[in-house]
Amino acid sequence: MTAGDLKNSLASSSAQNGSLAARLATARRNAALVLRLETLWPALQPTVGLLGVYTVASLLRLPQHLPDGLRLVAITGWLGLCGWRLYRDLTNLKPPSPSAIDRRIESASGLTNRPLATLTDKPAGPADAKTSALWAEHQHRVLSKLGTLRAGWPALLPRTRVHQALAAAVLVAVAGTAFIAGPHALSRIAAGFIPGRDDADVPLPHIEAWITPPAYTPDAPVFLGSSKTSPSVPEGARLTVIVTGLKTHPTVRAAKGMVLTDEATQTLDAQSWKLEVSVKHTGLITLAGRGRVLAQWPVTVLPDAQPSAKWGDKPGAGKGEWRTRLPFEAAHAYGLSALSVELHLTHPGKNTPPRTLTIPLPLSGQPKSTKGAITPDLSEDPWAGEEVTGQIVARSISGHEGKSASATFHLGARAFHSPVARAVLELRKRYALGRESRNGTATDLEALGETPGPIYDHTGMFLNLTSIVSMLENTRIEPEAARTGAVNMLWDLALDIEDRRKGDDASALASLDVRAAQAAVAQQLRHMREDDNKSQQAREELERRMQTLKDAIARKMQALAAQAMREHTAIPDLPGFSRAGDKAFSKLMQQLERDATNGQSGEALERLQQMEDATERMRNATPQDMAAMAQQTMARAKVREQTAALRDLTSKQASLLDHAQSRLDEVLRAQSREQNALADDGGDGDQDYGSMPTGELLRRLGLPVPPDAGTAAPPPSPMLDPAKAEEQAAARRTDRANQKALTHALDELKDEFKSLTGKTPAAFEDAQKSMKDARKALADGEDSAAATAQEKVLEALRKGRQQMQDALKGNGKNAMPSFLPAFGGSGGDGSGQEGQSQHGDGGSTPDDESDENGDQQKQQGKRDPLGRRLGEGGDQAPDDGTHVPDTVARQRARDIEQELRRRDSDRTRPQQELDYLDRLLKPF
Repeated sequence: MTAGDLKNSLASSSAQNGSLAARLATARRNAALVLRLETLWPALQPTVGLLGVYTVASLLRLPQHLPDGLRLVAITGWLGLCGWRLYRDLTNLKPPSPSAIDRRIESASGLTNRPLATLTDKPAGPADAKTSALWAEHQHRVLSKLGTLRAGWPALLPRTRVHQALAAAVLVAVAGTAFIAGPHALSRIAAGFIPGRDDADVPLPHIEAWITPPAYTPDAPVFLGSSKTSPSVPEGARLTVIVTGLKTHPTVRAAKGMVLTDEATQTLDAQSWKLEVSVKHTGLITLAGRGRVLAQWPVTVLPDAQPSAKWGDKPGAGKGEWRTRLPFEAAHAYGLSALSVELHLTHPGKNTPPRTLTIPLPLSGQPKSTKGAITPDLSEDPWAGEEVTGQIVARSISGHEGKSASATFHLGARAFHSPVARAVLELRKRYALGRESRNGTATDLEALGETPGPIYDHTGMFLNLTSIVSMLENTRIEPEAARTGAVNMLWDLALDIEDRRKGDDASALASLDVRAAQAAVAQQLRHMREDDNKSQQAREELERRMQTLKDAIARKMQALAAQAMREHTAIPDLPGFSRAGDKAFSKLMQQLERDATNGQSGEALERLQQMEDATERMRNATPQDMAAMAQQTMARAKVREQTAALRDLTSKQASLLDHAQSRLDEVLRAQSREQNALADDGGDGDQDYGSMPTGELLRRLGLPVPPDAGTAAPPPSPMLDPAKAEEQAAARRTDRANQKALTHALDELKDEFKSLTGKTPAAFEDAQKSMKDARKALADGEDSAAATAQEKVLEALRKGRQQMQDALKGNGKNAMPSFLPAFGGSGGDGSGQEGQSQHGDGGSTPDDESDENGDQQKQQGKRDPLGRRLGEGGDQAPDDGTHVPDTVARQRARDIEQELRRRDSDRTRPQQELDYLDRLLKPF
């Protein structure tokens, strides 16, 4: 067989494993791998043995008893030793030779006589053709006898008995210690090999955890325990964890959607730690430390919603109104920190500069909900009269912001009567809204100044206009600065033109002073509110600016009065009118200053707004308006006189009631002396109380007696001293005469009020009827009946006084307008109607009947509606002194109370009397 025949034989297929060459190559690769494993494993056995020894030590928890530093050193040293031995053993390894690979195949496949060596052997003699053919035939026969070629499994057992004994010992030690460790075996091994890690045998540290809601929420802290329930906390709540008994600091992890922010760790001592973190979104919080999960808490986070805000009814300025009404509503579960309105032009022009007009809305503290309306004066803004789109922006104390739906309305604009002033304002608006160029505005203003009229004729206004034109033509001034300055100066120019339209320089200068003083007061109020400054220095500054404003208003009123005199307009009682105006503004200023001092900045700004409304109406007032208002002042003076007369009548009527009550007290004292005498003689006082009617018992307690409580027969009157009885009879005759005089006085007051208003209070008729009953009772010597009738008189007079006020308010709706401030009002409505009062009551001023009523209340403040002195039957006397009743009086009061309770338990009595007793005894 030739060499080519041998190659063909190697490439031929066998019935079992394909071609001999492919089978032989596969077998050699497998044999080479087995030989490498058999040489590698003995090199690894020393290193594995060393690791096994350390594993046994870890299962016995020997390294865990070392401090973390020493444990790190031990692990590093032991692993270094293992690495050194492994490196040394691996470097001594040699790859298997081809002959060793063939011998492995022959050994594993059970081939004898080394048949694979025939492939590489050659004949020993000279290689002639016959010898070569014979050798090829030999190789073919040998190869044809090869069966399945195998590499066998690697022999991994130690080759020597010593090595086998050592391996067995390590395995037994590992298995035994693992059995002893039980389920904690893996945690012990991990803790032994990883420094700073505890195994499951180490007790868990002491953990205290709670979630503190944000300070703006009313919720209480939630303590976290081992319960699997998920607590609900608001968004932004703060988790606090204190861990005691842990060598290294723990960590907090988030899972299942939980988000943790603002984490902070604090070391309390060597083994105590404090962790704080803010929670957001619902999820799972895991506390881990030293390789273990220390605790897990599922937490439900309630999202913090945005504050809600919406517009109220009819925002914007009505027809003819120069104030803009901004009604608002806002709410948030935790409270509002800021509220404002953002306005934008609805239809801005192509060249209109971008701008947002922000108006702050008042908030009292940090309310959870608020609702109201403000009427700021936006007529000075260039957008006055334009259509705007507004949104209410609410910010919660939790930092969230919410906006309302957009509302479209018009801003209020002042009414100017001067054509030149309106032209100036039109140029101002066109320039501010970008509808007119800077140079074009300057040219138009120059033309306006050269036109004969109020600007051309007045040097001051002409110079003002010239300065505005110069500013617009100066290219070194930035466009935005020039726009702002020109807009402000043009507004002042238009106001000056309007104030001087009748040629009165004094009135115009006074108006300018009033506006400047009002701006100064408003600035100081804002400063005190924003900086929360209520110092003595701030109050003194406010007082100084208020005095400046008061002086400016006085000059304005004097200018109006002088103008009226020059135009020969009749103003009756001019000094009284001036005093009324001064008093109106003075009281409003006093309340404004009082509100600002007490920190009520919102109310103070509201008072200032009322004053601005009044001065605006004053600016447009005519001498005819002043004459009409002076007549109203005289009418209110008459009303004050009638109110004073009613107050005097009520006071005298109360005195008559005092007289009747004093006589009754004398009778009761005489009766008490008789009862005390009976008690001293052994009489049964309880029996005396039992025989008394209910009305008499109530009188002894100083309580009001119902009409039906005196139906029983009256007790026998005690015998008074004859001189005393005669004195009381004379007093009754005097009181009866005085009562008759009061009846005539009331009749005259009724007629005067009817002539003034055309109405008669119905309560006056009732008062006259009760006065008649009182006169009859006094004539009959019945002080008790007289006192009851006089109490009815006082009640009717009180009702009559209220009916007088109602009638005056009704008449005030059709009265002439007034520009004096309506003291105590709720703020101006921004009406553009000249002289319109805030309340529609004819411009009631602070010196009208309300003040008189207040004085009357002060004088009658020591009496209740029934005319009795306050403190009767109570614990305190009118002078706030302490009166301690004596023992006899206390015992008598207790006896009377027991008798009333006994009668209340008697269901056979009249139902009306029982109901009254039930109400009387309920508080006790």
